Amino acid sequence: QVQLVESGGGLVQAGGSLRLSCAASGRTFSSYAMGWFRQAPGKERDFVAGITSGGGNTIYADSVKGRFTISRDNTKNTAYLQMNTLKPEDTAVYYCAVKWGSYHVNPATYDFWGQGTLVTVSS
Repeated sequence: QVQLVESGGGLVQAGGSLRLSCAASGRTFSSYAMGWFRQAPGKERDFVAGITSGGGNTIYADSVKGRFTISRDNTKNTAYLQMNTLKPEDTAVYYCAVKWGSYHVNPATYDFWGQGTLVTVSS
């Protein structure tokens, strides 16, 4: 069992930056691949970024490539999503999730989820 808690969301103007954190409980965090997802009102939950258990490989949705950076510090049981050059269309609730094996873009493949943190980007 892994418990995840996101933090770092808030209101930011377009062009600004935010860093989201995902703190995990349990000793096995380093065994899981990790993903960030987001869900805007009335829309499906979309993949944003993924990182392998050791942090050596990452993947991004085209919509955030070059603006967002996913990372993790397994010594702190924490993962991060650095978001730069934010746009109004980035407004959503952001979730972190973990899964056995490698990352995947399908949210249904993830085993444990955080409660989400709201990011609002004003124009």
